[in-house]
Amino acid sequence: MSFVKLRVVDHPLIAAKLSMLRQVTTSSPVFRALVEELVTLLAYEATREVRVEAHPITTPVSTTVGTRLSHPRPLVVPILRAGLGMLEGMMRLMPSAEVGFVGMVRDEETLEPFTYAERLPKDLSGRQCYVLDPMLATGGSLGGTVKFLVERGADHITCICLLAAPEGIENFDRLMTDLGVPCTLVVAAVDERLNERGYIVPGLGDAGDRLYGLAD
Repeated sequence: MSFVKLRVVDHPLIAAKLSMLRQVTTSSPVFRALVEELVTLLAYEATREVRVEAHPITTPVSTTVGTRLSHPRPLVVPILRAGLGMLEGMMRLMPSAEVGFVGMVRDEETLEPFTYAERLPKDLSGRQCYVLDPMLATGGSLGGTVKFLVERGADHITCICLLAAPEGIENFDRLMTDLGVPCTLVVAAVDERLNERGYIVPGLGDAGDRLYGLAD
C-alpha cells in the first residue's frame, strides 16, 4: 500500500512555464516570477481538499450563504531557502493561511539533510499542512520536514514540488509508509533520474541558487 498519492498536474501553461524555468539562460528575476506563477497553478490543484465552512454573506442584492476556510487555518511550510521562492505564489491563492518555516541543507558529501532552523506550532493536530519544496531529489529534505509535522500531530499533509525524481518519490513513499501517515504529492513533472551528485536530470539546476544567487 502506498501512503503517497502522486498528482502530476498536466496543463499546457504549467508545461510552458516549466520549460522556461529549465532554460539555463533564464535570469533570476524571471525565474522567481515563473516559480510564483507555477506554484499558484499547482496550488489550485493541491488545495482541492482544503477544509471550508458555510457562513452568511450579504451581496448588493440579497443575503445568501457563502464559503470560507475553516479553523484552524491551514499551515503553509516552505523549506528554506529555496521554498521561500514558492511562498508568495501559495499565499496569493490562500492569503488567510498561517506560515511556518523549516530550514534544511543537504550535505553534498553524504546527500543527507540536516536541520538548522525550525519555526512551527507545537501542536498541529487538526491542521492541514502544505509543504513547499521546489525539488524532490533524494527526498531527504522533504521527508525530514514532513517527519517534523507528523511528530507534532499533523495527519493531513500535502507537498508541492516543481520537479520530482523517481528515486525521491520512492524514498519519500517509504518514509511515509514507516510513519503511517498518508500524504498528497503535487508536482509539475516527474523527471528521468538523479545523477551521481543527487541532482535531478534533466532538472533545472539548483533552485535556490537560481532564485537567489550563490550563497557560500
